[in-house]
Parts: sequence; C-alpha cells; structure tokens
Amino acid sequence: MEQITESFELYGKQYSLSTGELAKQASGAVKVTQGDTTVLVTAVISDEEKDYDFFPLTVDFIEKMYAVGRIPGGYLKREAKPSDKGILTARMIDRPIRPGFADGFKQEVHIVATTFVVDDDNAPDCISVMGASAALMCASAPFDGPAACVRIGRDIETGEFIVNPTYEEEENSDLELTIAGTADYISMVEAGAHEISEEDMLKAMAFGQEAIAAFCEKQSEFLAKVNPQPKEWPIHVPDPSIAERVDPHFDEMSAALKDADKLARMAKVDELKARIKAEDFTEEEQEAWGADIAAALKSLEKHAMRAMVIETGERADGRTSTEIRPLYIKAGYLPRVHGSGLFQRGQTQALSIATLGMLGEAQRLDTIDPVDHKRYMHQYNFPPYCTGEVGRMGSPKRREIGHGALAERALVPVLPSEEEFPYAIRVVSEILESNGSSSMASTCGSTLALMDAGVPIKAPVAGIAMGLIKEGDDIVILSDIQGLEDFLGDMDFKVCGTEKGITALQMDNKAKGLSVDILARALAQAKEGRHFIMQHMLEAIAEPRAEISPYAPHIETIQIPVDKIRDVIGSGGKTIRGLQEETGATIEIEEDGTVRIASVEAASGAAAKAAIMGIVKVPEVGEEYDGEVVAIKDFGAFVRLTPGKDGLLHISRMANGRVNKVEDVLNIGDIVRVKVIEVGDHDKISLDRVNKPDVKNNHGDNHNHNHEDHDRKPRRRHTN
Repeated sequence: MEQITESFELYGKQYSLSTGELAKQASGAVKVTQGDTTVLVTAVISDEEKDYDFFPLTVDFIEKMYAVGRIPGGYLKREAKPSDKGILTARMIDRPIRPGFADGFKQEVHIVATTFVVDDDNAPDCISVMGASAALMCASAPFDGPAACVRIGRDIETGEFIVNPTYEEEENSDLELTIAGTADYISMVEAGAHEISEEDMLKAMAFGQEAIAAFCEKQSEFLAKVNPQPKEWPIHVPDPSIAERVDPHFDEMSAALKDADKLARMAKVDELKARIKAEDFTEEEQEAWGADIAAALKSLEKHAMRAMVIETGERADGRTSTEIRPLYIKAGYLPRVHGSGLFQRGQTQALSIATLGMLGEAQRLDTIDPVDHKRYMHQYNFPPYCTGEVGRMGSPKRREIGHGALAERALVPVLPSEEEFPYAIRVVSEILESNGSSSMASTCGSTLALMDAGVPIKAPVAGIAMGLIKEGDDIVILSDIQGLEDFLGDMDFKVCGTEKGITALQMDNKAKGLSVDILARALAQAKEGRHFIMQHMLEAIAEPRAEISPYAPHIETIQIPVDKIRDVIGSGGKTIRGLQEETGATIEIEEDGTVRIASVEAASGAAAKAAIMGIVKVPEVGEEYDGEVVAIKDFGAFVRLTPGKDGLLHISRMANGRVNKVEDVLNIGDIVRVKVIEVGDHDKISLDRVNKPDVKNNHGDNHNHNHEDHDRKPRRRHTN
C-alpha cells in the first residue's frame, strides 16, 4: 500500500495525517503531526471474541526520550514504566474513544501511541486522539468516528481563544481546556483555569466543539483518500430469552435499590441477582450465558435506578436531584503533621495531609514534557478497604493517578508564589471510605489541609461531582452523585472552584447528544452545590492559619553576592556541610545568590544565618572578632574570623615584647581577640591582637610598649 497523506492548516497551525508506510501489520496505523511533533498511533483488533461483560479496550501512550533528544535516566538507560503524564495521556485517549464503539462488540482492541518527535512548541497528546480515531477508521472498526480532541487556551491580554496553543502561548493563557468528541457531541472534558466564570467556560466549550468539528472534517477528507473497505465485525447479540426472564423482576430491583447505605444496598441487589440466576436459569444456561446473564442483570439495575429518578425525582438514597449528602468536616485532624483535613460527604471520606519542605524537595520530572519539576504534589490513594473489599496493595493505578492530578490541578491556581511562600508542598489524600465523588472529597480535604498548614492560599477550593440521567427528551441533572449514579448514569462531571470561579473540570460522557445547553445547566447547579459545601468548610476553618506548624521547617530567605557563593559552599561542599551539621539547619543556595535556610528550631536557623552572613561579610577596619587560631607559620598565625574567612596576625602584633617563636604565645585551637587593621587586595586581612599579653626577654624582664611602638625592635641593654 502506498503512503497516503493529508496535510492541512487549522487555526494557524500545520497538521498532517498519513498511512501506508509504517506498521503495516497493525489493523490500522496513522502517523500524525503538528509542526515537527510526530506520533505513530496504531490500532490492533483481535480476531477472537471475548466473553466479557465489558468492552476490552487498552490504550498505551509511549513516551520515547529520543523524541526530545535525551537519554533516559536510571541505571538501565531505557524507558521503563510510564510517567504520570504518560498515564494521564493514555487516559485522555481512552475516554473519548471508548464510547464510540458499537454495543456488543467484544473483540479486544489495543491502541498504542508512540512519540517519535516532540518539538519545542507542540504537545503530542491531543493529536494522539485524532491519530487513534483515524487508525480505527482505517481498520474499518465498528467505531462511531471520526473523533478529535483539541486544547483551548485564552490569551490573557486579548481574551481570544487559541486552538492547540504552543507551550509559549500556554504561558500567557488563563485557561487550559481539553475537549474531545465528534462533530455531533462532546464525550470528554478536562480543564484547569484561573478562577474563570461559568459563562466564559461555556463559551470556551462551544468554541472547542466547533474546532472538534473542523478536525473531524479534515479527518474525513483523509479517510476518503484512504478509502478503507467496510468490514463485517461480529456484534454479540444475547439470547432474547435472557431479558425476557430478567426484566419481570423490575419492581423487586427497584425496591432493593432504595437504601441510603451503600453496603446494605449492594447486599440486597447481589442477593436478588443471585436469586434470579438460580431460579430462572439452569446450571447449563448459567455456564453458557454467564456474561450475558450478568449484563442483563446489570441492565435491569440500571433501568430501575434511572426510572426511579426520571419518574419520581427520587434517588436511591432518598435525596432530591440537587440535594447534597450530609457533611462532616474537621480541620487539623491529626497531631504533629504539618496540616490535615478530614472531609466526609455521605459515605465518602477523605483524609488529606499536607507536608512542607524545602524547594529543593520539589519533584523532578524525567519526561518528554518541557516541565522538568513541580513544586506542588498531590497524591491520591484508594485502598481496597475503602469500599469494604479485599485486594492487593501496589503501585497507584491509572484511576488513582488521574484523580490525584485533578485535585492537584484544582488547587494550583490558588497557591502562593515561591517568592511569597518558599516551600515545596506535598498533599496526600487517603480515601478511607468511598461511595462516589472521592476525587472531589480529596479536593475539599486538601484545601482544609493546606489552610491548616498555614499555606496562604488565595482562596479556598471546593469540588462537586455532577451526574446526568437522559432518557429521550427527559433529562435530570444530579448533584453530588454517589457510586451507583456514576456507574449507571450518563455523565460524571466534576467541577472544582472558588467562590470567584472555576479552577478545574473533568467530564466523561456516555450519552450521545450531550449539548452545551445541558452543560450550562450542570455548571449552574454545580456552582450552587460548591457554594453550599464551601460554607460548611469555612465553618471548620475560616482562613489559613497565621503561622505554620511548629513541626514544619521554618524557612528564611536571604540574598548573598554571587561571588560569595563559593565561599559559603566551600571546597567540595565542605563549608556548607559543616554549617548544616553544626547548626542542624538545612541550607539551599541558588545560582543568583538566593539562600534558603530551613529549620524546625528558631535558634538553629538563626545560627545558620549568622554563620552565612559572617562568611559573606567582608570584615572592615576597626571590627573585632574572637577567632580561633587555625594555622601557624614562622611569620605569624592565621585566625578564623568566620567560617571560610581567615586573617593574618603577624608575629610582631601578638604580644607586648619581642616574640621569638609564635608557639611561645599562641597554639592552634586557641581563641584570641583580634582587631582588623587592614583589608587588602583579594580580601587579605591583617589583624592586631587586642589586650596583648606581656612577654619576657631573655633576662626575664617584662616590657610594656605602647601600641604605636609595637613594630619597633626593643633597644639592646648594655652592661659594663
């Protein structure tokens, strides 16, 4: 097959799609570019149908360090497990692609996006979604495409929207909205923003939907050139008798669902499902139709839950569509940690713990992304016990990384600058109970923890998860969804923000036909819910603590001349290590002469500061010091005035009288009071001893000389 390429320009940037040259054994393979950034996206569809009650789609985003001209770190010098950014990008590809597959399609699908080149201007993530869609369409997959993804920025100065902004353009933007879908509907939204209004966010979404349609049109032009041949894929259709036996249990399922307690409700539903299987299906049928029976029972549960909401306006736990579950909030929950906050909404409970450290403890990032470190780290843990289950504990899964990233994104806009608050900040959210909206609980809990730690955030942030039940023209938007409504509903729309505006969004949509109007209703309802939650948070802690925890390092910043940095560090770091060992403080020095001193004890920090200021200070004539003798020569002694700063006390200025040998007056380790009498070139310092002792001559007589006569040789005494 010859290479087929479609090159085009949209919104001032150059793109191309090509196929037929690379990875020809894959079901579909498309090379996609933006500028010089190049990603190969492959799609492979297995021939074997899987007996699963879910769609087996796997997406991998492979970050190759050669794409940015770097050799990977570590001992092996090769790419190992994906970075958090790589995992988040894989999720970003998966979420808009997954809803486009036909119901009943059970072949395994594997999408791999491999970065070949990443230039200094263009990110590879959004074009990877377009590449995945095009690769699936080239493979004639049962996929409702084309689909595309765009990132929308907004110029701070002009207010104009920017499609797929460059890294430089992002720096001058107060919005980062990633939106994906088809020309007809939105399926995924991610956003970070600097407290922008709901109205402006909706304008950005509407603009993003138009941009998606434009990219889908270009993709269609490319596919017209490729002209993939239609393929008949097996679409699994369960035996109709399964639904005929399951559906009559609708009323029983509706009754089982009406319980506010998650575990009790699950037990009732599981018991009913087990009874239906046992009473309505033979053992042979259960073995033959296992996945289909499970799917039918899930469909029954889904239908009963949705009908309850649409027809009665009542939810499984008895709430109305706008009602928030009971709140339990405590700031400063744990002793000794730098900051903590417990946030519970219904049966979802998050305990967030904040830790403050030196800026040198910021996380270093070894990825293809231009950002090489981050000062604020938010991590989210979801252990099996939080849902009453047993399971293996291991490294964080994609979901945990995604939820942590969302909470992190929500809080970054309100953090103080490094100049205002020179700390690295880590917040860990431990999910202790979960029944929906745990990422939003961690956002609220983390706000509490930051305020308890004394971090002067610009404004508190609250979050809420919104849901949607859409049956034809009947639409109900749900505030503060629980797990059941997330699992069986049409939308999971998480909204975070301050009282002033939105700081983060995340939405996954399963309902086709989701319009901007529906999103507008959801945002308005979310704003009311956020306000309600925020008021309860502020009752627990109204503002950041005035002082940081006594267990946190207190950091003082000072500035020293750049040419004195070497003196503070010392040869091989000897001086700075000695200062840290002696004072117990931690010291960081930057290239511009900024010095940060961290210590838990105030006296420790003060001692370190005094020592540093002593090192960088050039002694002035007339100043006196109590210095230690550190070296002795024939002509005098070197006295340590401050760490790294010595002066010469000449032998003639050590005592009143003639000193024949330095050791007759001073020894190494002695402490002597000296006065600076001269500062020469290259900071060479000459000293005079204060309160000189008298020395005896060879005949045992004492000589008392005035300071002015100190350099004169004593007159020789003659005897007859």
